[in-house]
Amino acid sequence: MIIRILKTASFILLFGLSAGISAYMALTYIVKSEDTVIVPDLTGKELVYSLEMLTDLGLNTKVRGSEYNERIPKNHIIFQDPDPGSEIKKDRDVRIIISKGPQTITMPNLEGLSIHQARIIMEENGLCQGKISITYSKVFPKEVVMAQAPLSGTSITRGGCIDILVSAGAKPASYMMPDLTGIPLDEAIGILESLQLTLGEIKSTVDSRKPINRIVSQEPAYGYQVLENSTVNLIINREPGAKIQNVMQETGGVQLFRHKLDIGLMRKDIRINVNFFGVTVDLVNNLIKPGEEIWALIPRNRNVTLFLYQDNELIKTEVFDTW
Repeated sequence: MIIRILKTASFILLFGLSAGISAYMALTYIVKSEDTVIVPDLTGKELVYSLEMLTDLGLNTKVRGSEYNERIPKNHIIFQDPDPGSEIKKDRDVRIIISKGPQTITMPNLEGLSIHQARIIMEENGLCQGKISITYSKVFPKEVVMAQAPLSGTSITRGGCIDILVSAGAKPASYMMPDLTGIPLDEAIGILESLQLTLGEIKSTVDSRKPINRIVSQEPAYGYQVLENSTVNLIINREPGAKIQNVMQETGGVQLFRHKLDIGLMRKDIRINVNFFGVTVDLVNNLIKPGEEIWALIPRNRNVTLFLYQDNELIKTEVFDTW
């Protein structure tokens, strides 16, 4: 009886031990399978796709560098470590090398692109900007690439530099500088405006041998070739001690210009410009009622020229001296 009881107890103990070992092994396998993953094959895969795949598997990505490769396109994987099929734990690193594409590429076509767009394409293809030459063109708008070297379609090594010819737009019209000496200021300004030349600095001088309130000198001089929008500086002859007549009263550090519009029915488009130090500034630019008086403050101790336009027609010029 005692022997039977001992046999039964031994059997129960052996069964319990076997069950415990089996449960332990099963639990260990489950835990181990949860902690490890199989490394996928990334070679030839696109970079973003590979990063997403590794992230989903709980693995980290370490980029070891990038290399040129004639077979694998740019931004695709050319090497990985560990190898595909390896079993590693989660949160471990997978090291990759990224392709920079083939080292020799076909030269892209930059002609007709803006210089900004051309620079972007050169940068995307690993090319550098070489010399920029600029010339006038009737065909290509300003800041557009007209030609390139090397030519599009030829082979070029990444890192090579591209020379480009850029349009400066249509060439401005050129004129022979007219002779402005001896004529009144307003007449000289009319000539400059008709030739689309820009009025620059206006100075005054005293020369008793020449007519008063007439141009005595100009820059550029008569006969020189000038381009459209070129600046022209003038010197006008003034009477010694000349006073501002009818329209001037001094007040503090400024002078007062006054002009009264004629009586009428329609408002007038009045514009007053002043020129000093070669810069022209709008003081008044508005529709004014007939009979109203316009006041404008002019800086003292400066050679200032004032231009009064009525309905886009120059009707008065005044030169305010430092005297």
